[in-house]
Amino acid sequence: MDIWFFVMELVMLLGGAFLLGAMAQRLGQSPILGYLLAGTIIGPLLFNTATVSQASELGVALLLFAIGLEFSFKQLMKMGRMAFGGGTLQVVLTMLVVTLVMFSIVGLPRALTLGAILALSSTTVVLRMLVDRMEMDSVKGRACLAILLLQDIAIVPLVMMVSFFTPAAAEMNMALHILKVILSVAGLAGVFYLLLYHLAPILLSEAKLFANRELTVLLSIAVGLGAAWTAHTLHISPALGAFVAGMLLGESPFATQIRADIGSMRIIMVTLFFASVGIQAKPMWFVTHLPWIVLVSLVVLMLKTGIIYGVARLFRLDNRQALATGITLSQVGEFSFVLAATAASGGVLATNTVDLLVSVIIVLMLVTPYLISHADTLAERILALISHRKPLAADASPSLPSSTSRVLMIGLGPAGRQVVQMLLTHQLEPVLLDVNPKSREYAREQGLRLHLGDAAHEEVLMHAGLTEVCMAVVTVPDPHTAARIVAMIRRLRPQITIAVRCRYNRHMESLHKAGADIVVDEEITMGEMLSRRIVEHLTDESGVLIACRIGGQTPK
Repeated sequence: MDIWFFVMELVMLLGGAFLLGAMAQRLGQSPILGYLLAGTIIGPLLFNTATVSQASELGVALLLFAIGLEFSFKQLMKMGRMAFGGGTLQVVLTMLVVTLVMFSIVGLPRALTLGAILALSSTTVVLRMLVDRMEMDSVKGRACLAILLLQDIAIVPLVMMVSFFTPAAAEMNMALHILKVILSVAGLAGVFYLLLYHLAPILLSEAKLFANRELTVLLSIAVGLGAAWTAHTLHISPALGAFVAGMLLGESPFATQIRADIGSMRIIMVTLFFASVGIQAKPMWFVTHLPWIVLVSLVVLMLKTGIIYGVARLFRLDNRQALATGITLSQVGEFSFVLAATAASGGVLATNTVDLLVSVIIVLMLVTPYLISHADTLAERILALISHRKPLAADASPSLPSSTSRVLMIGLGPAGRQVVQMLLTHQLEPVLLDVNPKSREYAREQGLRLHLGDAAHEEVLMHAGLTEVCMAVVTVPDPHTAARIVAMIRRLRPQITIAVRCRYNRHMESLHKAGADIVVDEEITMGEMLSRRIVEHLTDESGVLIACRIGGQTPK
């Protein structure tokens, strides 16, 4: 293939994705719908089948790599019972119900595959809308986050399960196949553990090297693509290999900054993946089978809403919050495309079944923004209809502070460390964020977790836990950098309290304009401290004596 012809095709596809994604965003939809539509409209005119298949497989691997980067055992532990219990129960129950209904029609392997595909919800769409609506700290928001986090983790075993159902896997001994996968993954994890936890920290330990964003980007690309290629070479799922590498990279000391640095690359790969899914969609098939698509979509909506409602009630959410959570997570998510693509390429599902699933997922994602926007109102009206009572006023769920004791500390110079010590003295929990790798030693001494990264990037702030703190403290010395950080924090968390250090009096106004609530002026503070010490010294008996002697006077 002519490389420049391929580049032209790529430019047209990405350009179409941009235009249609922007239109979708303008209409209150997820840009993912625009990417899918771009693939549907532009793709067939540009790509051959082999190229589409290869792009889709690579896209699946990179999506799993991105999931691995976001994965955190610490975050999962913080979610507690709702994540481990609620999320697991939701996935299992959905698979069980779908399997029981479809078993007699399509057989066990296909029924389980359908259950796995329908069990997942849209992490991208749901979390983005909850953040935009400032509902992440609500009871519903936390429940959704816990369930979605477990669903993302469940993708890996579900992909493995679907791969076991393929004709190629069925031809070999299943026990030997599972053992081979386990040993291969363990070996892959061992190699990347040595690379990311021993070799990379040594190479990037110097501040100058870590500050060079090119090195972290290259490391991430090499790890993601290298893991996918290695897994493919070992005849295991490239997606599984990419996830393992992403998970290890996500727990490494440089994870926070790496997530931000590769954000652009991830966006391109995600766009190409969904465009490749759109290429496989069939508009005429969609039109001719529209009644079936609508019917299946309604069944899926009601099924998932009911299951998630029951799970949420089991974990002691009230009726309204439980039903609102079910409505919010009632769609089928973008990562269901991953399972559908795996099942299609492995011959587990028939072409018509995959076409139906793709169509249903698109329809459900289309209505998701409206469902999330009116989830509380719909929940109240449904409960009122069932109980024959008058609906309450549709007030929004009260947002609860994610933490009344957690403070985000940006900058760990002498000033920042003083603040950290004071916070610890008062039993508050500082969350540390600094760009200098040398701060790792201080964080270890204090028994605190340090996020290495540039706070001027939105992704770094979000991964450092900006949504989970009650206050942000900025102590970076450069006033312009501080102003940018303050403005970004204010945009992301409009209600949060922001305190900032100001080295010179002339910068106070710009920091206030950027959104700071508390500005501590070093010049004024130093003047006040100096004058207080002088007065204390002169009013002290020995101080008066010394001062008088210096002045050539005799004290009275």
